[in-house]
Amino acid sequence: MPELIFPGPEGRLEGRYHAQPNPDAPIAIILHPHPQYGGTMNNRVVYNLHYAFHRMGFTVMRFNFRGVGRSQGEFDQGIGELSDAASALDYLQAMNPNSKHCWVAGFSFGAWIGMQLLMRRPEITGFISVAPPANLYDFSFLAPCPASGLIINGTADRVAPPKDTHALVGKLREQKGITITHEEIEGADHFFRDDEIYMKPMIDTVQTYVRRRLTETTR
Repeated sequence: MPELIFPGPEGRLEGRYHAQPNPDAPIAIILHPHPQYGGTMNNRVVYNLHYAFHRMGFTVMRFNFRGVGRSQGEFDQGIGELSDAASALDYLQAMNPNSKHCWVAGFSFGAWIGMQLLMRRPEITGFISVAPPANLYDFSFLAPCPASGLIINGTADRVAPPKDTHALVGKLREQKGITITHEEIEGADHFFRDDEIYMKPMIDTVQTYVRRRLTETTR
């Protein structure tokens, strides 16, 4: 597992990086859940997303937000974490200057950060938001949302209830020029706790979606 230490806004950030042999390979950054509730880059959803993107031919990076693991700094209510994500993307792009596609995937708090990064970085061509906490955070900044993406959640999620996810999807689908795909994993909780019953179908859904998008030329 290639470990990585790279410069962030508040000091060093710790990451994991998997490159492809192809210098034109698409790139993806994976964002972890809330640092104050045990979220790290080794979260199972984040780990599985990382390897799913790598299997699809992406050069992938995941990292710990400030104050988590060996990353310096301390929790900053999402503001600093967005800066961390931007620094990680800068680093990933600098290492892969020939990449044509750039994706961001986030889980829970990481989905909220990922959607904000999407607004600031027009080069991001697609996104995956797993269990976005639309009940806890304001997603109204997505006006307009600049890229198409997949929002996926479990029907038994009590941390980020499905009704709030449905409302977010409904609002985004009113916008023109993008396509928001929404999938639900029947019976899954916030963490997709059972690997075979919930995690695998969620990852399979993500892979099917991303593979389809990579064959299309539109955003």
